[in-house]
Order: sequence, then C-alpha cells, then structure tokens
Amino acid sequence: MKTHDDIKAEVEQILRTEWSRRKDQSVPEAEDIQLGNDAMELDATVLYADMEDSTGLVIGYKDWFAAEVYKAYLRGACDIIKNNNGVITAFDGDRVMAVYIGNSKNTSAAKTALQINYLSSKIINPALKKIYPKSTFQLQQAVGVDTGSLFIARTGVRGSNDLVWVGRSANYAAKLCGLRNDTYASFITEEVFNKVHESAKYGGNPKQLMWKKSIWSQRNISIYRSSWHWKP
Repeated sequence: MKTHDDIKAEVEQILRTEWSRRKDQSVPEAEDIQLGNDAMELDATVLYADMEDSTGLVIGYKDWFAAEVYKAYLRGACDIIKNNNGVITAFDGDRVMAVYIGNSKNTSAAKTALQINYLSSKIINPALKKIYPKSTFQLQQAVGVDTGSLFIARTGVRGSNDLVWVGRSANYAAKLCGLRNDTYASFITEEVFNKVHESAKYGGNPKQLMWKKSIWSQRNISIYRSSWHWKP
C-alpha cells in the first residue's frame, strides 16, 4: 500500500519530469505510450455522442429497460462511427468518444453526427414504440465535433490505466453535447464546418444547407448546428 510520502513523492516527480513528446499520424493504443511523462501529439477531429438525461432514465424506468436503451444507443453509435472510419477511444457512462484522422476527418465526423441523429429518431425511438407501446420514453441525444491538436498521455497506475486526451478539440466536442434542444442534435465548430466537404454540408432535393450558424455564448465563438438526419 502506498503511504502518504509515496504519493507525495510521485506527484512531485510528475511535476518535475520533462515530457517526452512525438508527433504521429495514427490513433494510439494505451501500450503505445509509457506511464511516465511520455506523450504523443496528433492532429485529429474529435466526436462525442451523448445521451440526454440518462439520470432520468435510470431513476424513472426499470434497470433492464435503461440497460437496453444504453446498449441500443451506444452499439448503434459505435457501428456508425466505425463505418465512417472513426476510432472509438473511450466510453463514459452514456457517451462515447471517437477520433478521426486523415484528409477527410471533418467530413467523416460531421456525417457521423447526422447519422447518429437518424439512429436515435428514426431507428431507436420507433423500435421502442413498437416493442413497448405503453412506454412514454423518447431517446434524446447530441453529438459534438471539434478539430485540432491533441496531446495524448497515459495516466493511472500499472495494471489500471488509460489514455487521457488533452486539447481543445476533446474538451469542446464534449461540451457541445450540452447545447442540445428539441430541434438541434448535431453541433460542430466553425473550424470543422470550413473543412467539411459539400456532400456533408448540403442535402435534400433541391439541395439546401443542412447546418445553421450560431454563437456559442459560453465561449463566444461561431458554431454550426443541425437537425438533419442521414440514413446510415
């Protein structure tokens, strides 16, 4: 068992040790980075998909029903992420994080967001209504996307550790999920929007812009939001 002095010494060692850092062009696994002050830098686009009010689901419904909703959403979201060449990097309760790299990373992530919205409103909710006709539960969710440089380190102890993804893109992608309302479920930063191919900007017949510009008041920056669905 670690003593007070052991823990204090470890903290001071972390704060004093210089970082070893290198750039890479692939999404790392935990074993690719050492437990010490070793880090990888990666230019990537980050996506977070997050269920809304999972606390209400857990408190207000049977445990097995809540588990089914969790599984349906996360499994479907993961399938869509992989179909769009995203790499699943973390789960946190009712949400999943994914990283996209390469020349089309922003287009792929934006497309993923619209397809997860389809999953929620056009697949999961109709299935819940069909199988549980007396239930009033409706799944709501949001997806946030940002792009930029990531500083990836490995944290924890031997035998119990994971990667931590440090950077604006990871933070903003997670925070954008909290902007969801009844109409809009997909949120991307202006940096992402400016790099998205027209195929993921315009839809319908006749073609129209699927994203609406808005201001994220908490950060005072321009973002784009969408209520559109894209069939996977």
